[in-house]
Formats: sequence, structure tokens, C-alpha cells
Amino acid sequence: MRAGRLLSLLLLLQNRGRMTAAELAAELEVSVRTVYRDVESLTAAGVPIYGEPGHDGGYALVDGYRTRLTGLTADEAEALFLAGLPGPAADLGLGSVLTAAELKLEAALPTELRRQARRIRERFHLDAPGWYREADDAPHLPAVAAAVWQRRAVHVRYRRWYAPEIVERRLEPYGIVLKAGRWYVVAHAGADTPRTYRISQILGLRTLDEEFVPPADFDLASYWRAHTAQLQESLWQGRAEIRISPAGAERLREIGVPAVIDAVEAGEEEHPGGWRRALIPIESLTHAEGELLRLGAHVEVVSPPELRERIAATALALAARYG
Repeated sequence: MRAGRLLSLLLLLQNRGRMTAAELAAELEVSVRTVYRDVESLTAAGVPIYGEPGHDGGYALVDGYRTRLTGLTADEAEALFLAGLPGPAADLGLGSVLTAAELKLEAALPTELRRQARRIRERFHLDAPGWYREADDAPHLPAVAAAVWQRRAVHVRYRRWYAPEIVERRLEPYGIVLKAGRWYVVAHAGADTPRTYRISQILGLRTLDEEFVPPADFDLASYWRAHTAQLQESLWQGRAEIRISPAGAERLREIGVPAVIDAVEAGEEEHPGGWRRALIPIESLTHAEGELLRLGAHVEVVSPPELRERIAATALALAARYG
């Protein structure tokens, strides 16, 4: 957003000294023309920026000028990465810290940037949990977060979905992920690769007096992308051939299963009527039956016969129930 870019431009000049418009444009990944406009905006807001022409020229701040972005504690600086996420910040035990950090940041901004920051807060809000789903009750989340910050190992009692259900593990927590209102910790537990644990399933936790160092090449975002892709791929157990109407395809996009949506869009369109014939991935017959019934009469299963028979039987039962 523009307010963030203006602040970045100001901090670049403060930290590096004189910079040309081309250098600023490269750092901010914008055009030189945009840099000119941003400098004009900062100047109008009262920031003392001056320009010098010539080969060795560029933009610089008046000697002695610095933003008043001071007094941030280490915890507040970490909390800034959660700006715009008051709910998750509170879950992590950083709610009051985030508020203090935002107040200090707002006080440090020039008047115009402060107004823009307020407008952003007034007009944008992130609600992380999915519809019709309660967020996780994860009482051990603050302790897990503290272990992640401090690089401390933990001993946990954990409930999993297969036997034996209750297990104990020593974990080295590398990072935390919030996905659709559910908290996960990516941790090393003695296996060759890190694993993912749902924090709400931690029944007990004890922080150990043991520090650890994650592998130098570990990247949380990259790990999570690979993990979710692998999980999604493992869910598909077979395929089904369907016919789906335009209204059904639109409803499918609202439900939002990317692999199925892609398969439908790659399918062959029938004329007239705009129905499409497609081969879609399915998790199981039971799961596919439930999901396809959500589309009502806008979808027809062609194969496998077992799935077609299941849906037909359910439709007959519904018709009988409703007379």
C-alpha cells in the first residue's frame, strides 16, 4: 500500500543517506515517476527532503532529521509483524504489546502518513477463521509461541487421530502457522524432516531447558507450501466423471476446492446448455457423495457406477421423505 511505501522511502533515506530516484525505484520496485510523486507527498507532509541535480546528485534528508520511530521493545518489534491481526496477536499473548507498538508507530509518522494509516485501519479487517467454523481452542498456544521465539525445546502430550491416540514427544518448534482459524506448529521430533502438529491437540506441555538451532536452509513459508501441496495430493483416492451445469460450476467456485475447479474448467463443454463433462479427483465415495449432493440437480455423476448409485439412492430417499 502507498502509506507503507512512503514510510519505506523515508527510512531508506534515513538509513542510507543520499539516493537517486533510480536507486529508490529499484529498492521499492516502482517506477521513477512514482518516486517523484512520493517525494512530493512526503515534502508536502512536512518531511525535509531535498534534491540535488547532477551525476552525483539525488534525494537526501536535511542533516539531523530523523523519524521519531524510537522506544520499541523487542516484543513490540516482533508484534509489528502481526499488524492487522489483532485476534491472532491476542491468541499469542501479544495483544497489549501490539497495541503499544501501533501507538508508538502512529506517533512517529508524519501527519499525512498518520491519516493514511488510520484510513487503512478503518477500511480493512482480516477475519482468519472460515465460515461456519469455530476457531481452535488452543490453551497451549502462548507457551508454544514462547518456545518458538526463544528456540527452546518442549515436551508435549499430544492427541492424534490414529492409535495409539495419546503420545509423548520432545519437539523443537521451528515456527507457527495460522490456517483458517486453526493453529499449527512445525517442529522437529527426531524424524528426518519436520512435521506439523495441530496446537489444539496438545494436551500438556513442559518447556525444557534445552536450546536448539533450526537448519540454516529451513524456510517456514516454503515448508508450508510443500506440506499443504503434499497433503492435498494424498487426499485424492480416485476420480469421478461428472456433468455439471454453468450454475453448478459457479456454485463449485464458491465452495472453493481448487483441484476440482481446475478439473471442471479443463473439461469439455457440451452444447446446447453449456454443461461441461469433466474428470474430477475425489477423496472417497462417501466424501464425494456428500460434496456433490451440495450441488443438487446441477451435477450428474457419470462414473464410477458405485458413486452414481449412492447419489441416486440418496435422492430417492429424500424424495420419499419429503413426499
